Amino acid sequence: MMKPVLRTFALCVLLVAVAGCRVEQVMTVENAALNPPASATDDEISKAIRLAGTTLGWQMIQQAPGQIEGTLRLRRHDAVVNVAYDRKAFSIRYKNSTNLNYNASDGTIHSNYNGWVTNLKNAIQANVAAI
Repeated sequence: MMKPVLRTFALCVLLVAVAGCRVEQVMTVENAALNPPASATDDEISKAIRLAGTTLGWQMIQQAPGQIEGTLRLRRHDAVVNVAYDRKAFSIRYKNSTNLNYNASDGTIHSNYNGWVTNLKNAIQANVAAI
């Protein structure tokens, strides 16, 4: 009598564990449009991009002209991206992660990463347009 209950419990635990580990293809943003005002300086564009990330909890560090590294730390999870930009467009590319089930061979990662990158993309576009 007890074995069916234990089996059902074990199955439920397994299903919850699997459901909590959703993985998707790693999102890469390539050449997303930037629409800064014509009067915007390169420094203003850089500041707007860094502010967009900082507002969302990313640590944004200028690496070189047109290159920013963003790091997001949530609980035990870290995501690191490279943001490359010019006056017309920007890209967000995966660099590294911790505890996000990244699998280089099949290009997958925990689905939360893609949500964080989508939010960063949208914030960058909004901030640059509002300069």
